Amino acid sequence: MAITLVNPSKLPKIDVYRQVSIASGSKLVFIAGQVAWDAEGITVGEGDLAAQVEQCYLNIGTALTEAGGSFHDVAKLTFYVVDWTPDKMPTLLEGISRAAAKLGVTPVPPTTLLGVAALDVPDHLVEIEATAILD
Repeated sequence: MAITLVNPSKLPKIDVYRQVSIASGSKLVFIAGQVAWDAEGITVGEGDLAAQVEQCYLNIGTALTEAGGSFHDVAKLTFYVVDWTPDKMPTLLEGISRAAAKLGVTPVPPTTLLGVAALDVPDHLVEIEATAILD
């Protein structure tokens, strides 16, 4: 595997992700922000942040498979969440947990979460982009 995830001892330990991703692979994969569309372009989980996060993760998993990788190869995730407030964190984590169970992974790469005013489609509550490293 091309990715080693660590929490440096002199940085705060974050339970839901690791602070550092060390890449040793040779193939970079940049996945465009994924939204809660199914294969036909229909929004999944309208009004349901957890369902949309889950679909975003599944879409990233599909993209990684096409590139010859898996979620284990993810070096960094960036979340864009509409009208973010900290009270939405349990719902966001629920979506991640459901997707992780379906994908058979514990996704803990470094993560950045940004609150945004809107996304390209009004029904979309979250968009997630990924960077992966493959051997």
